[in-house]
Amino acid sequence: MSVTVVGSANLDTTLRVVRIPGPGETVMASSIARSPGGKGANQAVGAARSGGADVRFVAALGRDADGDALLASLTGAGVGTDAVRRLADAPSGSALITVGDDGENSIVVVAGANAALTDLDENELAAVAAADVVLACLEIPMVTVVRAAREAARFVLNAAPSTPLPEDLWPHVDVLVVNEHEARDLTGAADLADAVDRLAGRVRALVVTLGARGAVVVSDGVRTSVPSTPVTAVDTTGAGDCFCGVLAARLAAGDDLVTATRWGSAAGALAVQRPGAADATPTHAEVAAALTSAASASAPATSAESDPSVPGATSAGSSSAREGRSHGEGAR
Repeated sequence: MSVTVVGSANLDTTLRVVRIPGPGETVMASSIARSPGGKGANQAVGAARSGGADVRFVAALGRDADGDALLASLTGAGVGTDAVRRLADAPSGSALITVGDDGENSIVVVAGANAALTDLDENELAAVAAADVVLACLEIPMVTVVRAAREAARFVLNAAPSTPLPEDLWPHVDVLVVNEHEARDLTGAADLADAVDRLAGRVRALVVTLGARGAVVVSDGVRTSVPSTPVTAVDTTGAGDCFCGVLAARLAAGDDLVTATRWGSAAGALAVQRPGAADATPTHAEVAAALTSAASASAPATSAESDPSVPGATSAGSSSAREGRSHGEGAR
């Protein structure tokens, strides 16, 4: 089973604060840490470490110390980096992340070399064409996302950060993964049920993550709610990326979309209980154990089906995460 992730890589600088400051407000940080991140890199690590897939990463890094650190992190996680280009004229991407005591975050990203991935060379196209599943996000130029979608055997799009999608991309999306905020942004619908209806009519399959309320899967005209197991979030950074990476890996392994969503939810639930993004990614064994534990638990999980804002769906047991709007629900 093989997955190629086409996406971004950033070196994150994370500040821990009691609460995220508002406009014009200054707060004191209790700590500062640097760690690997970026939506694409987080997803690639998730697919390799949690999902157990053979993963290759297509990305652009600067020829600098940050790029060296990011490349070492990817290699250490078992991600193939032969399709990662190094640029002498652009710095590696970076992000400044503020994390509050409640685990929620705010993020500012400097694209750097990520913005230079405006095409795919022969080696990068080969990595896309050879994969069972290709996963992409929107932290790279849209033209590259469209090209990857056209070349992919099966294309999973995490449409985050939220931005309008070009008409020539929609027909190539096999699975669209968004959080509820992105679903509304993409459709202009204020009502979540309406947003899900509109998106389900445009793609072959849809996954909408709902944070503590689980997720809704729409596939072959059937809607299924994958419920969540409550967890205490330490840091939601990258949990949505972990979800997407694991989902792609399980699809490549032959799982149906509901089962793949269960795996992604369980991985995300573990990730939010740890600090960091890529560094918080659980192992395949940890995710499998969490799924076994959730299946044997006697107490029912909270289901997306119980939320009146979610369209009616059959329920499927799962484990999920308390996810924040930005990282935890898929925007990174």
